[in-house]
Amino acid sequence: MMEDKINYMRQQFEKEGFAFSDSQERQFYTFYEMLIEKNKVMNLTGIKEFTEVVEKHFIDSLSLYRIMNLNKELLILDLGTGAGFPGIPLKIAYPGLKIVLMDSLQKRVGFLKEVIRELRLEYIWAVHGRAEECAKNPKLREQFDLCVSRAVANLSVLEEYCLPFVKIGGKSIAYKSGSVDKEVQEAQKSCKVLGGKLEEVYKFQVGESKRSFVTVKKIKGTPKQYPRKAGMPGKMPL
Repeated sequence: MMEDKINYMRQQFEKEGFAFSDSQERQFYTFYEMLIEKNKVMNLTGIKEFTEVVEKHFIDSLSLYRIMNLNKELLILDLGTGAGFPGIPLKIAYPGLKIVLMDSLQKRVGFLKEVIRELRLEYIWAVHGRAEECAKNPKLREQFDLCVSRAVANLSVLEEYCLPFVKIGGKSIAYKSGSVDKEVQEAQKSCKVLGGKLEEVYKFQVGESKRSFVTVKKIKGTPKQYPRKAGMPGKMPL
């Protein structure tokens, strides 16, 4: 049963041009098993079927390869990581990446630490905290080459959380659905205020799902007052 699933997963990865080692394949499979087991006692994902996890979590997370060279040393923040997406699949696929997984729920962070230990991943850290508070920490603010997020939030709101963590010259990349044009238009102002410049909207498909990457380049420092206090970005988007 396990071998059948791993073979299926390998075929799907190969369609995307990936060829993983046996140990990497086992890491993906173990992550899947841990996700489903923990999901019985806490809400991590509504996607439970193995084929769907492979497509909608693993391959969707790895789709970043389409627009970024990930075979180099990058310090990445996965903001609002939830059950570890996209950060953990990216770390398994590209071991050279250094990744911080940040989430506001302590239980999820506890699960992520278990996964990191079980998979013996190095240079990946799970951090508990809200973006509004963590972005004030000088050890985190404007320190990252890249901030990624699959969190469900309006783009204007998301950039207020993401861009303060990105160093000048770095990027914020949001994983969004295919119908993102209106959001992008509305986020132009907020990106500018936060020191960013909208660089690219890349549209693609994962299975039947239409997806988009929205890339914002950090061109100047984010003013110190951002991000605002909890709740404010959502209630009063820039």
